[in-house]
Amino acid sequence: MTTPPAPMLRVLRTEIANAISDHKAYDVPGVCVRLGLEGGDSSEAFSSKFKYAMNRLVSVPAEDLLPMAKKLLQDVTSYRLSEQVAKIEEFGQPGITEITRRRLLSVLKTRPLATEMEEVELIRRAWPLDEIPSPYGTSQGILEDIYQHTVRNYDWETDELLTHLGFLTCSQAQLFRFLEEIAAPVVQTLEAQASLVADLNSHLQHDGFRLAMVGKVSGSPVYKIQRAILGSPADQGISAALHAFDPADVHARWIAAVERRVDDPRGAITLSRTLLEDVCKWILDEAQADYPDNADLPVLYRKLAKVLRLAPDEHTEQTFKQLLGSCQQIVELLGSLRSKLGDAHSPGPKKAKPQPRHAELAVNLSGTMATFLVETWKARKAETEGKVA
Repeated sequence: MTTPPAPMLRVLRTEIANAISDHKAYDVPGVCVRLGLEGGDSSEAFSSKFKYAMNRLVSVPAEDLLPMAKKLLQDVTSYRLSEQVAKIEEFGQPGITEITRRRLLSVLKTRPLATEMEEVELIRRAWPLDEIPSPYGTSQGILEDIYQHTVRNYDWETDELLTHLGFLTCSQAQLFRFLEEIAAPVVQTLEAQASLVADLNSHLQHDGFRLAMVGKVSGSPVYKIQRAILGSPADQGISAALHAFDPADVHARWIAAVERRVDDPRGAITLSRTLLEDVCKWILDEAQADYPDNADLPVLYRKLAKVLRLAPDEHTEQTFKQLLGSCQQIVELLGSLRSKLGDAHSPGPKKAKPQPRHAELAVNLSGTMATFLVETWKARKAETEGKVA
């Protein structure tokens, strides 16, 4: 684990002392001893429980603080201490950026937080309200503020409410708990759940995470945050190439196709074709080549093949002619798969149902072709720039 900065360790010391001082004064010396701290006169603890603990914590080496905090959390409940432990464990690891948190906040601002229960009930399920202080410093705590500003007066927007709860600053672990809770089937209708998960994943994926379906309850999906791990080394190479080409749209389409291979083969097959359409249009636009707005994938590919000099009749070497002819056939087959096996049209009762292995084949072929087109376009641009220079 990367060594956390001194300010984080100072906060950890303070929260350990705060958690110890929540005990009765006559118990504090024993708690300290169980944690491996020095014992002392109980009268010192009666004078100030916090100072008693801090006086012993200042000499504890930095590397011993985290194990000590975890040991203490086995016996006590402290949101602030558990949050600091989580932040230290997450320090230096790839995680959710502030940019993504703000984008997630924008998604949540545009819709109700809950569609199957009162929003306050959801908030109580997802956040330890008894331990979160009021943003105004009032003694009642944040729960009273929530009722005042979201129920009685309704002068807090959703983003204000979540910001006061700590959405932008809480640990990643707490953020994930909230996202999983808000996507729970008991919280959302089936339609709202599907829309919410799709919108949240469109931002989470940029940091390598997703709300993944892990099961069902009473027929409704249950989602958990998981790493958006791609399925094979080939996936990783395709992902890197498409992310470098266009991270916002093309790469996002690739990730969506990959993630639906198992759970939604039809949707993955449809996305595999859309991915190639995206790449063809992006390159044609960059090349300033015209194409009809309603052009389907085979038409787009044939136009792009001319731009990139990939048409079989432009080559004399028989091996290249056969290879490039096969590429054209693959593109045309992917186009027809969408109509036959994708979700672009109603499948009907007798239509063949694709399996995950079919979706994996379609998505991998699409990703490989997309990467080939992107790399060829880069090579053609480099050739042109070299001639100009």
